Amino acid sequence: MRSLPAVMAAMLLLTACGTTEAPVAPATQEPSASAAAPITVTDARGKQVTLDRPATRVVGLEWGEVEMLVALGVQPVGAADVKGYGTWVTAAPLAPSVKDVGTRQEPSVDSIAALQPDLVVMESDDAGLIGQLEKIAPVIVAKGSDAAANLTRMSADLTMLATAVGRTEEAAKVMADFDAAMADGKAKIAASGSAGQKFMMADGWKDGSKISIRPFGKGSLVSDVAERLGLANAWTGEVDKQWGLGSTDVEGMTAVKDENLRFFYNASDGVDVFAGLAGNALWKSLSFVKQNRISKLPDGIWTFGGPLSCRQYADALVKAYAG
Repeated sequence: MRSLPAVMAAMLLLTACGTTEAPVAPATQEPSASAAAPITVTDARGKQVTLDRPATRVVGLEWGEVEMLVALGVQPVGAADVKGYGTWVTAAPLAPSVKDVGTRQEPSVDSIAALQPDLVVMESDDAGLIGQLEKIAPVIVAKGSDAAANLTRMSADLTMLATAVGRTEEAAKVMADFDAAMADGKAKIAASGSAGQKFMMADGWKDGSKISIRPFGKGSLVSDVAERLGLANAWTGEVDKQWGLGSTDVEGMTAVKDENLRFFYNASDGVDVFAGLAGNALWKSLSFVKQNRISKLPDGIWTFGGPLSCRQYADALVKAYAG
C-alpha cells in the first residue's frame, strides 16, 4: 500500500487539489564519511540493512526522502514522478540527469533496475514491491511521518539516510540550520505580538460538485513546525495517527470558530479549490474569510517534506504573522 500523501497528491493532480528558500547543499556525490567501510542502518521496518560502502547511486520513491538526499548533496540517479516533484517540491531541485522511474503509486521495477542503483529508498509497506526491489539493490524503508512526534521523526529519517550515503556531517548542519531558522522565526512572531495565535492549514480538491477539505491537524508535520514557531492549531477534529490529517467539507469548517484564525492552504498545481469557493455562502460566513485572513502558500512548498521544505513553510508563516 502506497503512502497517504502519495495517494492524496495524485488525486489533487488528477482532479485539479515572498518566502526565502533554504539553501541546498552542493550536488557533489562524494561521501564525506570514510569511503570504503561497510555501513549498517536500521530502517522503519526494524530491519538492519548493510551496505558495503556509502551509497552513491540512489533511487528515491517518495519526495520527502528525495528532498533529504538532495539537501545532503546527493542527487539520486532516479526518482518517482520527476515532473510532479518539480511542481510540488522547490526546496531541493533535481538535476536534469535524474531519471523518472514511474509514479510513486506504481514505480517501474524495470526502470529502477536499468539504473543499477546501490540503494533504493522508499516509504511503502508493500512487501511484494520491497521483495522485487531487494533483488536489484538494498532497500531502506523510511517512516515518512509519525503524528506522535513528526519533527523528531524527520530528523531520524534524515540521519538514517545520511548514514547510508556517508553524509552525517551534512545532516548535522542541515538540522542545525533548521533549528536556528525555527528559533529566529519564533522570535519574530513573538516580537510581532502573534505568539499563541490560531492557524489552520488545509488542502482540498473537487470531485464533481463536492468539495473535500483535508485539514492538517495536530501531529502533522506542518502543524509541528507552526507550533514550534509559537502558534496554535485551530483544527480539533479527528486525525489519523500517522500523518495527522483530517477530513471535512465546507459545512464542517463552520465548527472552527476562532475570530483571529488565519487559514493557510497550498495549490501548487494551479488548481485553487478555495478561490473557487468565493460565491459559496457557507464559505463566506467563516470568520477568516470575512476578515480576509487567508494565505495561499507560495507554489512548491511540499507539506510532507524534509527540513528544507519545512523552512520554506516556516518562512511563509513568519511573513504572514510578522510581516
